[in-house]
Amino acid sequence: MSDDTRIRRIVIVGGGSAGWMCAAPLAQVFGSPPGGPANPVGCEIVLVESADIGTVGVGEATLPSIRAYNDTLGLDNADFMRRTQASFKLGIEFRDWGHVGNRFFHGFGGFGPVIVNRSSVAHWLRLAREGGMASHEEWSVATMMARHNRFAPPEAGPPSAANAFSYAFHFDAGLYAAYLRDYAVARGVQREEGTIVDVSVRPGDGFVTAVTLADGRRIEGDLFIDCSGFRALLIEGVCRAGYHDWTHWLPCDSAQAVPCDKVQPLTPYTTSTAHSAGWQWRIPLQHRTGNGHVYSSAHISDEEANRVLMSHLDGAPQGEPRQLRFKTGLRRKVWDRNVVAVGLSSGFLEPLESTSLSLVIHGISALVELFPDRRCEPHLVDEYNRRMTRQYESIRDFIILHYKQTSRDDSAFWRYCRGMSIPDTLAHQIETFRRNGRVVILDRDSFGEDSWYSLFLGLGLQPEGLDPLLRQVDAAPLREHFQRLHAAIARTVEGMPDHAAYLEKLVARRVG
Repeated sequence: MSDDTRIRRIVIVGGGSAGWMCAAPLAQVFGSPPGGPANPVGCEIVLVESADIGTVGVGEATLPSIRAYNDTLGLDNADFMRRTQASFKLGIEFRDWGHVGNRFFHGFGGFGPVIVNRSSVAHWLRLAREGGMASHEEWSVATMMARHNRFAPPEAGPPSAANAFSYAFHFDAGLYAAYLRDYAVARGVQREEGTIVDVSVRPGDGFVTAVTLADGRRIEGDLFIDCSGFRALLIEGVCRAGYHDWTHWLPCDSAQAVPCDKVQPLTPYTTSTAHSAGWQWRIPLQHRTGNGHVYSSAHISDEEANRVLMSHLDGAPQGEPRQLRFKTGLRRKVWDRNVVAVGLSSGFLEPLESTSLSLVIHGISALVELFPDRRCEPHLVDEYNRRMTRQYESIRDFIILHYKQTSRDDSAFWRYCRGMSIPDTLAHQIETFRRNGRVVILDRDSFGEDSWYSLFLGLGLQPEGLDPLLRQVDAAPLREHFQRLHAAIARTVEGMPDHAAYLEKLVARRVG
């Protein structure tokens, strides 16, 4: 009997963004191009998808982690943006969150250099209490770029206003999946078209051994990645992993999505506008604008939600809205036996902070890092589940904060959000900030300190006291520092090109 327990075949169940985002890096690590030399650490990678089963993605806004993912694959930025109709994203503008008429920006990047082991915005808090300071957002390069519709990538070199920001992308999710499919297939991934009608498991331990398609084809594997979306075909349908239901904290359970004609200017940011029973997204692409209304069906009818969505479009609709249903939460086990759930099959957090694809990236990256043999040893499974649970819960709390920290009482939905209980972890973070402006980070792989500052301050939460360390810094030179930084940011942003002009020039460049 052989003691070779290496994974010889990985089967990815489901295509779409999640499936092909898993396939591409696996192909890079394990695949071999057809007719090319064999990969010494290679194994077969098979992706099964059905044209009869639609994908959820209707347009995507992303986080800066997408850039590292694309760079790891060696994608050409101009080619990627041309083929996915992408635009740049510097952050999210929030409208009517906290209170009606409120507007704030969650920009990517910080508010200046760290000073005496504290974030610049922490020192801004101290100076603002003493008076004479503009909004903290004026020290966010990304925010000021967005306000003026400017874009240029961060410049190389020492820290300066020209590189004190980050960015992500908006793109067409279907086009992105097709782009990665071409990448993966060119590196040896086998694509099988068909609908799965049966799943075989091994007696005794319940490991999945094969999936059978409607035409009778049987596809065997050693490791199965469930990218079947909300159906969770393997992780729930076979493994019965269970689900943590978080709808009591995140009551929105429905969405309607529709594209509309693009309008000018082409903004380098996502817009999230709060409504009476949820919120509406606006995602600008090169060829159109993506729109959607996320709402609680307990507080508004589908018909009224449709009316709200369609009455807030800024271009002619390109069809009728698509209806989506979901339940926010997380699988009790994201990895169970030899099945790893990635994407919507693992859990769902509404798209308020554009975390969906970032969670896919984190999921597949962690799998490669903890890659098993055919035994899928429990210590690896437990570590993977620990990491994913921690990240999901941290992002969950960040999203809940948007709803909980509100003074709105204009609808039953917002009154529920104001009064609802929240996780102890989030209550601790809110109380810590309320006491002295400190930010507690529970998961370093999700939102960082400056993101929490943006949200706390944007929603109107002001600390009662100050971090004692801030008083150790002399106020006069500190104010001079902030004045110089403010002027440098203004000069830098003024010298940047218009977002649309920069994008047009980039996509006109040919590869090679």
